[in-house]
Amino acid sequence: MRLRFARAFAPFLAVAAMLCGAAACSKSGAGKIRVAYVTNGSVSFWTLAAAGAKKAGVDLGVDVDVRMPETPTDQQRVIEELVNLGIDGIALSPIDGKNQAAMIDEACSRTHFILHDSDAPGTKRRCFVGVDNYEAGRAAGKLVKEALPSGGKFQLFIGRLGQDNAIKRCQGVIDEVFGWTYDPARQTSQDEVVQEDGYHFLGIRVDGFDEAQAMRLAEASLQQVPDLGCMVGLFAYNTPAILEALRDAGKLGQVKVVAFDEADASLQGILDGHVIGTVAQKPYEYGYESVRLLKELKQGQTDKLPADGFLRVPFTVVKQGNAQGFWDALKAQLAAAKSSG
Repeated sequence: MRLRFARAFAPFLAVAAMLCGAAACSKSGAGKIRVAYVTNGSVSFWTLAAAGAKKAGVDLGVDVDVRMPETPTDQQRVIEELVNLGIDGIALSPIDGKNQAAMIDEACSRTHFILHDSDAPGTKRRCFVGVDNYEAGRAAGKLVKEALPSGGKFQLFIGRLGQDNAIKRCQGVIDEVFGWTYDPARQTSQDEVVQEDGYHFLGIRVDGFDEAQAMRLAEASLQQVPDLGCMVGLFAYNTPAILEALRDAGKLGQVKVVAFDEADASLQGILDGHVIGTVAQKPYEYGYESVRLLKELKQGQTDKLPADGFLRVPFTVVKQGNAQGFWDALKAQLAAAKSSG
């Protein structure tokens, strides 16, 4: 599948790209590298990542265009537009990496192209920036076992299951809770129910990256499973929705909660004792490192790429003992980025 532009109009596109490039240079300085940081939505997680990308732009002298498309179709349109405008590099978090492989490979043939947050194995992307999501999922699974030391019913809540990071994250939780062998390629289906060694897995609730739907699904689970032991929110907004549903149901503190990412409500929930802990990625670093890599690729510094094409950004397990310090550092990082940008 080719990116949708007609060869007959290539000269006109080239002129448009040059005019656009000239306009950009007139604003930011001739010869300045231009890159794009493309997310898979516009929730709070991506606000942090965008701040990191913009700070890198300031520090490294790079023009950074942040885009936040919500669907695979929107991502396709954005990537086509950026490539046709002659952007120097793109960092994308694919919504459905498997089905977007052709688009990714085509873009890779025309500009410097990396992935962040969620990978698309087998594509021609130059590098992936993010955590090992299977390992991070297993870390969340450890928190589930801490929440339910004697076993119990647990359910996972997530925005999408087409993303590579979501698939691995969910599987990591399940494998760790049941003590299954290390296998990132394993995939438990969304509706599969598993009961072993006192633990009862009740499936995965998928909200379609819809925060209102996330709230409705959390409410439905509480109504349908009165003895639900632990709710696991695996996208940044899931845990805040779970906490609100628990508060409305009068069950805050009765049902254990495990989080992912560093949403303010999740961190406050840890401090208040309503959340066991969270596995925090570093979205700010995703943005910063993506821009840095794209600049180096544009400058021909390929020797700085990780040998295996995977720039690992370590995750942090945040619990009550380190939550305040983690949160304070995060606020300071964002404040510094805002003041410099």
